[in-house]
Amino acid sequence: MSKEHHREIEILPAVITVSTTRGEADDTSGEVIKDLFTQAGFSTVFYRVIPDQDEAIRRTLYEAMNDANCIVFNGGTGLTPDDRTIEAIRPLFDKEMDGFGELFRQISIKEVGTAVILSRATAGLISGCAVFCIPGSTKGVRLAVADIIIPEIRHILSHASKK
Repeated sequence: MSKEHHREIEILPAVITVSTTRGEADDTSGEVIKDLFTQAGFSTVFYRVIPDQDEAIRRTLYEAMNDANCIVFNGGTGLTPDDRTIEAIRPLFDKEMDGFGELFRQISIKEVGTAVILSRATAGLISGCAVFCIPGSTKGVRLAVADIIIPEIRHILSHASKK
């Protein structure tokens, strides 16, 4: 697929913060993600803060897919029993992008050291939509979105839309 085709793909991002403690007023990580997309020239088409519950996560995913082709979930990816983002989303992947989580952890080790083993960041495709599940820390979202997602999203979506 040519680079010209990549440029033709419209990026329609959604940002979904998964948290049992934050709301829109104090969602700094969600704001960072939206700002990074804006700086890259993409307008966020969907934004929500939702509880860390499988049903809410899936319902919001499908709602966002009505408008978005790139969905970033932040939060709910840790190891506590309350962290449910990965469990709710991963079974829905048509294809998983193993390299996303691997690269995220490889880059993250410089900042967090061996604590990187706690990261369950992952990504995949659901009905042609790129879905990313990343930690909710401000540093984590900045790294994932600015250093990995934005540089590769057109390429990812060009492959996701192949018939």
